[in-house]
Amino acid sequence: MKQKWQRIKSVSGPNLKLFSTRFDYMLNPRNGATEKMIILEADDASNIVALTRENKILFVRQYRFGIEDETLELPGGIVEPGEMHRIAAQRELREETGYSGGHWSFLGSIASNPVFINSYIHHWMATDIQLTHQPSLDDGEDISVELIDKEDVRRKLYAGFFKHPHTVNALVLFFAKYR
Repeated sequence: MKQKWQRIKSVSGPNLKLFSTRFDYMLNPRNGATEKMIILEADDASNIVALTRENKILFVRQYRFGIEDETLELPGGIVEPGEMHRIAAQRELREETGYSGGHWSFLGSIASNPVFINSYIHHWMATDIQLTHQPSLDDGEDISVELIDKEDVRRKLYAGFFKHPHTVNALVLFFAKYR
Protein backbone atom coordinates (compact mmCIF):
# COMPACT_ATOMS: atom_id res chain seq x y z
CA MET A 1 0.00 0.00 0.00
CA LYS A 2 1.36 3.38 -1.04
CA GLN A 3 2.04 5.80 1.82
CA LYS A 4 0.59 9.31 1.70
CA TRP A 5 2.47 12.55 1.87
CA GLN A 6 2.48 13.93 5.42
CA ARG A 7 2.10 17.61 6.28
CA ILE A 8 4.82 18.60 8.76
CA LYS A 9 3.64 22.21 9.20
CA SER A 10 1.69 24.99 7.49
CA VAL A 11 2.62 28.67 7.39
CA SER A 12 0.26 31.42 6.23
CA GLY A 13 1.40 33.39 3.20
CA PRO A 14 0.27 36.65 1.65
CA ASN A 15 -3.42 37.37 1.16
CA LEU A 16 -4.16 38.01 -2.52
CA LYS A 17 -7.31 39.43 -4.09
CA LEU A 18 -8.95 36.10 -4.97
CA PHE A 19 -6.80 33.76 -2.89
CA SER A 20 -5.19 33.31 0.46
CA THR A 21 -1.88 31.51 0.38
CA ARG A 22 -0.17 29.06 2.64
CA PHE A 23 3.05 27.12 2.55
CA ASP A 24 2.79 23.46 3.47
CA TYR A 25 5.95 21.58 4.38
CA MET A 26 5.28 18.06 3.13
CA LEU A 27 7.23 14.88 3.84
CA ASN A 28 7.76 12.79 0.69
CA PRO A 29 7.05 9.15 1.65
CA ARG A 30 9.30 7.89 -1.15
CA ASN A 31 12.54 9.49 -0.01
CA GLY A 32 11.90 11.24 3.33
CA ALA A 33 12.65 14.69 1.89
CA THR A 34 10.63 17.69 3.07
CA GLU A 35 9.25 19.89 0.28
CA LYS A 36 7.85 23.42 0.69
CA MET A 37 4.63 23.61 -1.34
CA ILE A 38 2.49 26.67 -2.01
CA ILE A 39 -1.27 26.28 -1.77
CA LEU A 40 -3.76 28.85 -3.02
CA GLU A 41 -6.81 28.75 -0.79
CA ALA A 42 -9.87 29.78 -2.79
CA ASP A 43 -13.63 29.66 -2.60
CA ASP A 44 -15.36 27.22 -4.92
CA ALA A 45 -16.88 28.55 -8.13
CA SER A 46 -19.78 27.68 -10.42
CA ASN A 47 -20.26 28.09 -14.15
CA ILE A 48 -23.20 27.55 -16.44
CA VAL A 49 -23.86 26.01 -19.84
CA ALA A 50 -26.89 28.23 -20.47
CA LEU A 51 -29.14 27.58 -23.47
CA THR A 52 -31.77 29.88 -24.88
CA ARG A 53 -35.06 28.62 -26.32
CA GLU A 54 -33.43 29.01 -29.76
CA ASN A 55 -30.77 26.41 -28.78
CA LYS A 56 -27.97 28.95 -28.51
CA ILE A 57 -25.38 28.74 -25.75
CA LEU A 58 -24.60 31.90 -23.84
CA PHE A 59 -20.95 32.97 -23.52
CA VAL A 60 -19.14 35.92 -22.02
CA ARG A 61 -16.11 37.55 -23.58
CA GLN A 62 -13.70 39.07 -21.10
CA TYR A 63 -10.07 40.01 -20.66
CA ARG A 64 -7.99 37.57 -18.60
CA PHE A 65 -4.92 39.11 -17.02
CA GLY A 66 -2.97 35.86 -16.67
CA ILE A 67 -2.76 35.31 -20.43
CA GLU A 68 -3.14 39.00 -21.33
CA ASP A 69 -5.89 38.20 -23.81
CA GLU A 70 -9.65 37.92 -24.09
CA THR A 71 -11.38 34.60 -23.67
CA LEU A 72 -14.79 33.41 -24.72
CA GLU A 73 -16.06 31.42 -21.78
CA LEU A 74 -19.14 30.29 -19.94
CA PRO A 75 -20.59 32.70 -17.38
CA GLY A 76 -19.81 31.94 -13.77
CA GLY A 77 -17.99 33.02 -10.67
CA ILE A 78 -17.19 32.51 -7.03
CA VAL A 79 -19.55 30.80 -4.60
CA GLU A 80 -20.02 33.20 -1.69
CA PRO A 81 -19.48 31.83 1.86
CA GLY A 82 -22.60 29.92 2.95
CA GLU A 83 -24.09 30.00 -0.57
CA MET A 84 -25.12 26.81 -2.39
CA HIS A 85 -23.26 26.43 -5.69
CA ARG A 86 -26.52 26.22 -7.66
CA ILE A 87 -27.64 29.55 -6.18
CA ALA A 88 -24.22 31.02 -7.03
CA ALA A 89 -24.58 29.80 -10.63
CA GLN A 90 -28.02 31.39 -10.94
CA ARG A 91 -26.77 34.65 -9.39
CA GLU A 92 -23.67 34.80 -11.59
CA LEU A 93 -25.68 34.14 -14.76
CA ARG A 94 -28.07 36.98 -13.91
CA GLU A 95 -25.30 39.40 -12.80
CA GLU A 96 -22.94 38.80 -15.75
CA THR A 97 -25.46 38.44 -18.55
CA GLY A 98 -28.91 39.57 -17.42
CA TYR A 99 -30.32 36.12 -18.27
CA SER A 100 -32.24 34.01 -15.75
CA GLY A 101 -34.98 31.44 -15.32
CA GLY A 102 -35.12 28.15 -17.10
CA HIS A 103 -34.66 24.56 -16.01
CA TRP A 104 -31.47 23.73 -14.10
CA SER A 105 -29.50 20.51 -13.81
CA PHE A 106 -26.11 19.64 -12.35
CA LEU A 107 -23.36 18.51 -14.73
CA GLY A 108 -20.59 17.73 -12.22
CA SER A 109 -17.59 19.19 -10.39
CA ILE A 110 -13.83 19.17 -10.88
CA ALA A 111 -10.87 20.48 -8.93
CA SER A 112 -9.98 23.97 -10.18
CA ASN A 113 -6.28 23.07 -10.40
CA PRO A 114 -5.30 20.33 -7.95
CA VAL A 115 -1.59 21.09 -8.37
CA PHE A 116 -1.78 24.12 -6.06
CA ILE A 117 -5.41 25.28 -5.58
CA ASN A 118 -7.76 23.77 -2.98
CA SER A 119 -11.11 24.68 -4.61
CA TYR A 120 -13.62 23.12 -6.98
CA ILE A 121 -15.65 24.36 -9.95
CA HIS A 122 -19.27 23.19 -10.11
CA HIS A 123 -20.79 22.96 -13.59
CA TRP A 124 -24.48 23.60 -14.18
CA MET A 125 -26.76 23.56 -17.18
CA ALA A 126 -29.74 25.85 -17.61
CA THR A 127 -32.20 25.52 -20.49
CA ASP A 128 -34.86 27.98 -21.69
CA ILE A 129 -33.12 30.98 -20.17
CA GLN A 130 -34.38 34.45 -21.02
CA LEU A 131 -33.05 37.98 -20.85
CA THR A 132 -34.78 39.41 -17.77
CA HIS A 133 -32.40 41.99 -16.25
CA GLN A 134 -29.62 44.39 -17.08
CA PRO A 135 -26.20 42.88 -16.25
CA SER A 136 -24.78 44.02 -12.91
CA LEU A 137 -21.01 43.78 -13.27
CA ASP A 138 -18.37 43.98 -10.54
CA ASP A 139 -15.89 46.87 -10.73
CA GLY A 140 -13.22 44.49 -12.09
CA GLU A 141 -15.40 43.11 -14.90
CA ASP A 142 -15.79 44.26 -18.51
CA ILE A 143 -17.94 41.61 -20.15
CA SER A 144 -19.75 41.28 -23.45
CA VAL A 145 -22.35 38.56 -24.03
CA GLU A 146 -22.37 36.32 -27.10
CA LEU A 147 -24.89 33.68 -28.16
CA ILE A 148 -23.55 30.81 -30.28
CA ASP A 149 -25.48 27.97 -31.91
CA LYS A 150 -25.04 24.71 -29.99
CA GLU A 151 -23.56 22.82 -32.95
CA ASP A 152 -21.10 25.63 -33.64
CA VAL A 153 -20.04 25.43 -29.97
CA ARG A 154 -19.45 21.69 -30.38
CA ARG A 155 -17.25 22.29 -33.44
CA LYS A 156 -15.30 25.03 -31.65
CA LEU A 157 -14.80 22.80 -28.60
CA TYR A 158 -13.39 19.90 -30.61
CA ALA A 159 -11.20 22.27 -32.63
CA GLY A 160 -9.56 23.54 -29.41
CA PHE A 161 -10.99 27.05 -29.70
CA PHE A 162 -11.83 27.63 -26.01
CA LYS A 163 -8.93 28.73 -23.77
CA HIS A 164 -10.47 28.51 -20.31
CA PRO A 165 -10.22 24.99 -18.81
CA HIS A 166 -13.41 25.40 -16.76
CA THR A 167 -15.33 26.15 -19.95
CA VAL A 168 -13.76 23.19 -21.73
CA ASN A 169 -14.61 20.80 -18.91
CA ALA A 170 -18.21 22.01 -18.59
CA LEU A 171 -18.77 21.72 -22.34
CA VAL A 172 -17.27 18.21 -22.46
CA LEU A 173 -19.65 17.15 -19.66
CA PHE A 174 -22.57 18.86 -21.38
CA PHE A 175 -22.01 17.27 -24.78
CA ALA A 176 -21.33 13.84 -23.21
CA LYS A 177 -24.62 13.92 -21.29
CA TYR A 178 -26.83 15.67 -23.84
CA ARG A 179 -25.91 14.50 -27.33
